[in-house]
Amino acid sequence: MKAKRASTLFLRGVLLLMTAGMIALYVFGLPEMAETEAAQDPETAYLQHPFLILAYLFFSPVLIAFYQTFKLLSYVDRGDVFSDTALKALTIIKYCALAIVLFIVLLELATILFVDDDITHIITLGVVGTFASAVVAVFAELLRELLKDAIAMKSNKDLTA
Repeated sequence: MKAKRASTLFLRGVLLLMTAGMIALYVFGLPEMAETEAAQDPETAYLQHPFLILAYLFFSPVLIAFYQTFKLLSYVDRGDVFSDTALKALTIIKYCALAIVLFIVLLELATILFVDDDITHIITLGVVGTFASAVVAVFAELLRELLKDAIAMKSNKDLTA
């Protein structure tokens, strides 16, 4: 029991560090990047605010998925994994991962259409991000299906007992 508690505590710590890093990027990194880019290229300075809006929209599903993962770890600690709330958390994580895939694909298409420079590094990062998010979505769906089957088996066992 202590090993399970220690592992979920470790995962929560990692999740909190990732969330803190993401929020720091939100608050400090993105505005600084947009301001620097606007200063370097005054012709595109008017794109500073749309860039920030799109960046915040893009990272929102990541933070939502982090929060749902944190809730899921809380259910594990309480022994409440076999519940509809855990199923709901996995469903939300799956949809967040699919939203990230959609955002990346749309941004990749916009980059291909509107940027004339060498965009190989942007395409590579997009492919890696799309693949990682797709893996998370498939894994969340697999866990959700397994959990749904386990809940059904548990309810059948409770009915026969």
